[in-house]
Amino acid sequence: MTKIVDLQTYRIRALEQRGFGPWQKRFGEAYDSKTRIVDLSDNTLYYLAQPGESSSIAYYEFIMGILDLGAAPKFHYLKNRDQMRVVDIHLFLADQMRFEMMRRLAWIRDYEGGKYSLVNMVQEYQKVKAKCREYPPALAESNPDYVTYMQLNVGDKEVFIRRMLQEALESFKERL
Repeated sequence: MTKIVDLQTYRIRALEQRGFGPWQKRFGEAYDSKTRIVDLSDNTLYYLAQPGESSSIAYYEFIMGILDLGAAPKFHYLKNRDQMRVVDIHLFLADQMRFEMMRRLAWIRDYEGGKYSLVNMVQEYQKVKAKCREYPPALAESNPDYVTYMQLNVGDKEVFIRRMLQEALESFKERL
């Protein structure tokens, strides 16, 4: 009897293995094509929210796997166009991780990036990034600087929230 292979299921599993395989080893957690930032553990989120080479490598592992560009150590051998694409997506994902960290701290109400799967955020980067720009994160009303924040224009509001990063990292670390 012939065994029928569901090609779509096979492709999704291959994609999950390429993208999430290194993360499963690194973080000891299970992920799939539907995993969103909001599904990540606090420890994984904290690791990915930090600036620096260690988190960058983790992003490159994931992004290059999803885009089928090879393993992270091959990053420097990619064409300049592909390198820039990986870096752009990395910076975008890192911002979204930081917004999720701030959401868990109840510093912001919500952010658009939390609605999308990590895989979708990489595969549909331009579209998701445009949506996130259209709906930037909003500071929680309980924040003592909320009145000042509300007087800013849309672009300045996002900058205002980004300036809270270092303090958010320190506060989130205390939670762990």
